[in-house]
Amino acid sequence: MQIDSSAVLWSAPERERAGRPLLVLLHGYGSHEGDLFAMAPGLPLEPVIASLRAPIPENGGFSWFPINLSGDGRHNVELVDDAARAVLSWLDDQQFTSVSLLGFSQGAAMALQLLRLAPERFTCAVALSGFVVSAEHSGDAALTSIRPPVFWGRGTDDAVIPAVNIERTETWLVDHTRAESHIYEGLAHSISTDELNDFVSFLGTHA
Repeated sequence: MQIDSSAVLWSAPERERAGRPLLVLLHGYGSHEGDLFAMAPGLPLEPVIASLRAPIPENGGFSWFPINLSGDGRHNVELVDDAARAVLSWLDDQQFTSVSLLGFSQGAAMALQLLRLAPERFTCAVALSGFVVSAEHSGDAALTSIRPPVFWGRGTDDAVIPAVNIERTETWLVDHTRAESHIYEGLAHSISTDELNDFVSFLGTHA
């Protein structure tokens, strides 16, 4: 499993990337690299933005790992780790002063899994309408010692993410990160203007 470097969308040409931080965008299930990249003009200007395409063609778009439709909140953690390692391998070829993550839905799960696999590599993470895929992981001890800042935003009317995943994520974030949890009244499985303003402010402080 690997990231298609030719599909990455960049906010700046290569000649303008040196000496700057990097913000990696991770889209949701069945989507593509252009989805979150549409927000780029409203994001902080200092970081270079790179929007990645997930490696698995699925449902008219792409996914990071197989979706679970049973509602039991379970996922194949090994497959999630495989996708996260593909992102880490792609990052090995990049040269930036720091790296932050922003993911939506399944992409948010990826951002949190990346923190578990390599907490020392990331300055912060923004997880929107997403979840952590399992209660325990071999990387959690190292992550707890670092406790990176994480913005977790979700809507009260999100019918996509099972309640068991929300409950697991609430507990896990408190135990392993310096989390800022934001709940938006009436918001479904999407991103609101208020949420955008909040996580842009978070990134301005931490990224």
